[in-house]
Amino acid sequence: MNIYVGNLAADVTEDDLRQVFEAFGQVETVNVMKDRFSGESRGFGFVDMPSRKDAVSAIAGVNGKDVKGQALKVDEARPRQDHRGGGGGDRRERRF
Repeated sequence: MNIYVGNLAADVTEDDLRQVFEAFGQVETVNVMKDRFSGESRGFGFVDMPSRKDAVSAIAGVNGKDVKGQALKVDEARPRQDHRGGGGGDRRERRF
C-alpha cells in the first residue's frame, strides 16, 4: 500500500520516515518529495508498505505523531491524476 505523509518538517529525511514506519512492519520504499531546483523538501512524501494490514496500522499509529516538531498527516495515497490537457498557450485577447 502506498501511504501519503504530509506536514513534514524541512529536515525530515527518508531514513527518519523509514524508522517511524518500520515500527509497524516492513517498508519497501520511502520518498521525500524535493523541489527540483532548490533540492529542499516540499513538505510531503510517500511510504510504500507491502502488507496492507501493516500499512493500515501504520496510518492509524503515525497520523498526528510529532516528528521533528511537526504533527504528521498520514493517509492512503490516492492514485496520481493525469494532468495532461490545456497546455496554456497565448492568453492575450486577439482582435483581427
